[in-house]
Amino acid sequence: MYTNFAFAKNKGMKKSTKVFLILFVATFIPAIVLGKFVLAGITPTEKGFSFNFDGRGIAGIVLIITSSVLGFILYRRFIMSRPMHYAIFFSSLPLLIFYGVSLFLLVESASYNNQTAASVRGLLNLSTDNAYNTILWAILLTLIFIGLMFLNFYLLCKPLGRVEKIVARLGDGRVKESKLKIGGSKQFSNIEHSLNKINSNYRSNENDIKQANIEAQKFVPKQFIRFLGKTSIAELELGHQVKKNATLMSVKLVGLNNSDRMSLEENFNFLNSYLNVVSPVVRRFGGFIDKYFGEGILAVFGRAENAIDCSHAIVRAVNIKNRQNKSLPNVDIRICTISSQVIFGIVGEQERKLPTIISPVTAELEKLDSICKLMGAKVLLSGRCMELLPLNYKFSYRHIGSVTFTEKEKTLLFEDLEVLPRDRSAPILKAKRVFEQGVLCYENGDYHKACDCFSDALRIAPDDKGCYVYFNKAKEKLDR
Repeated sequence: MYTNFAFAKNKGMKKSTKVFLILFVATFIPAIVLGKFVLAGITPTEKGFSFNFDGRGIAGIVLIITSSVLGFILYRRFIMSRPMHYAIFFSSLPLLIFYGVSLFLLVESASYNNQTAASVRGLLNLSTDNAYNTILWAILLTLIFIGLMFLNFYLLCKPLGRVEKIVARLGDGRVKESKLKIGGSKQFSNIEHSLNKINSNYRSNENDIKQANIEAQKFVPKQFIRFLGKTSIAELELGHQVKKNATLMSVKLVGLNNSDRMSLEENFNFLNSYLNVVSPVVRRFGGFIDKYFGEGILAVFGRAENAIDCSHAIVRAVNIKNRQNKSLPNVDIRICTISSQVIFGIVGEQERKLPTIISPVTAELEKLDSICKLMGAKVLLSGRCMELLPLNYKFSYRHIGSVTFTEKEKTLLFEDLEVLPRDRSAPILKAKRVFEQGVLCYENGDYHKACDCFSDALRIAPDDKGCYVYFNKAKEKLDR
């Protein structure tokens, strides 16, 4: 039973408690033996008591105080090992006994005629004729008793306040500590252990949710969710859509499958090794990858300048990767960029939802890629993309013509020369004015002058593939 005060039989007794118990027994027995010498040293007088202890009396006092302190520690540990209702009972019992006995002796002190009773009456100024002082002492004793009982209940029930606060915080999901502390009796220790298990499970579930969100963002980028005006993937519903201005960038890796020495698995790993280089660069410049297709990606940016900066960084990163893979074939790259209004939305059905971009721009990027391949360019930009750049944004480029995506509108095209090696870009930049004049003549139907311009440009930049393409096309027009 819980009320059995049997420390010695308690197999789970702490080592320190065993030490206190041994010391208590070792001091309590001598304290009883020497107690008569302590009583002998207390002499009743008319106004109180006089104290005159010999060596044995002083030793008895020391042993009584020591055994009392040890007994208090043991009794407190006994109380703290009990459930709360037993702890309240056993901690209140000594106070109730002390209060009852003290009150009884106070009231009945007048009925005793021995010298000790007379000394007590003299010390407390009690009189059989006037009960006023007796009432005052009784009130003071009662107030002390009430104060001690309040302190006892406060200390025993204090952990309840901590439990209440911790439970409230757990309910709000705001507990960040790795270990919760309550204190109090053994019952509260069990509650503390349970709350720590709940908190641990909560933190584990929270980490699982965070990890799940991180994994989900690999399939649905958080920027895409923000474009839709949502904060989490759980808010995405079928049919959600929003129209926004954005810059789309197509990145194609050329030459990944040119090696017959690699198996299908090696080719697959080779592709991923380059995608692992390109993809982080897109995120670094504030973009996100809408989809992976074959040997490339389709990336989306909120700002045109971010897309251009990203294209420059991607070309540099791929060049570094090529230098590192000396035993493998080099990979070339083509990047095409268009700025336009696109619709971001959720398509599919209830069991399979897919975030995607709905816009003719994706088809236009394919057309731009074929032009980029034909002209031997690395990075191609649309005129709208150039218009959206800040006025102070500077980089090297040239106008290479226009393309018609619809019957009513022509889209100007520009080649980004910033990504070319200096030995290639320097002559092309030198021939830029003549080349652009030739492009303008070609589009206006003045093929003779266009041939002359392209011929002059080729003398300056003989390795310019785009200039060769235009020159041959102009010659074909003249030969018809």
